[in-house]
Amino acid sequence: MKLVAESGLWRLGPAVADVPLVAVLEVDGAVLAWTVDEPDRQVAQISLTDPAGAEWLWRVLGESGHSTVAAAAAQPPESGSETELSGVDVLPGALDGLRRLALGHWLRRWWPASIRDGIAGLDAALLDAEIALLTAQAEDFVGEDSLDADIGTLLAPHAAALTLHLLLGDPRVVDLVSRCVRLAEDVGVDAPGWAELADAVEELTTTPASSHQDDYALAAGTDTGTVPAGLIARGGASLAWSGVPGGVFDAAEATVSWAVSADGEQVSAVLHIPVIGPGSSDGIPVEFRCGAYTAAGSLDDAGRAKVDLLDRTSQPVTTATAWDQDWSSTVVIVGAQTTETAQARQRVRSFARRRLAEPGPDAYLAEILAAESDY
Repeated sequence: MKLVAESGLWRLGPAVADVPLVAVLEVDGAVLAWTVDEPDRQVAQISLTDPAGAEWLWRVLGESGHSTVAAAAAQPPESGSETELSGVDVLPGALDGLRRLALGHWLRRWWPASIRDGIAGLDAALLDAEIALLTAQAEDFVGEDSLDADIGTLLAPHAAALTLHLLLGDPRVVDLVSRCVRLAEDVGVDAPGWAELADAVEELTTTPASSHQDDYALAAGTDTGTVPAGLIARGGASLAWSGVPGGVFDAAEATVSWAVSADGEQVSAVLHIPVIGPGSSDGIPVEFRCGAYTAAGSLDDAGRAKVDLLDRTSQPVTTATAWDQDWSSTVVIVGAQTTETAQARQRVRSFARRRLAEPGPDAYLAEILAAESDY
């Protein structure tokens, strides 16, 4: 195995894909990463943020491997330098649990729920509950100061949703909720609804429910928005997932609809992106560009924005010039501008469909229930 200097850190293991195809987990003294849709490449990338603090490495590399890495990593990571570490390999299965935990955090951020594409959403409360339990099991790796270690933050918002799941009675869900209640008591979660949830668990007699109630409904058709008066041109675009908060917008391609219209001499662009998740689109910045014309603003909580067009001298675009413009080169940026590609998003969708079609041993309960749901 090679120890490679990269971005000011020592790195073990293979290169991985960029977002949204990489699952990442912060542990004590290191960041672990895997490319999610490469099941044949299970070896983690280990970036050492604090080699001395990564005391768990002996569990992964063995005691001699840990000693070898610690000695080599004590040298400053000069850009481009590499060190071949003879006899250092990851022990089989040593990182399987952490990979699953990293995948859970990836599911929270990157799962491509889409009405248009027919990819069911994952229940956020059940997903966070299972991630919290796995985090507690990984305490030898994930210290209290790690970014991904806050069990209380994962559990606190979900008491009401977990109570509803408890009442529906699926034995798998009941078991998950019961274990989360015990964990919440251990870590001191004191958020609204948790005392009542604990009482409900204590009083529960587990009777299997006759059906699973799914709160993710798929609808036919697409919403292209109301046609504005004075329409000049209209079209569509795709948004980059890494430029916006997760779990807000439909994750299909070409979900951004735009229309240029005139109201007297005022020319505006009207934008709309379908909002399907529990998060809010309010305040997310948008930018509209076509040739010398630009407009900028922000979305409301319905995923809509109306922005006035300006020319390169920051003067309002006139109706006459708008009619003469070729709008086929229009670019719409939602959120932050990124280098994310449509091909990467398609790989994520394919990966999600495979997991729903055949949930594997690393599947989360939220994925299994989504796969079982009739949608």
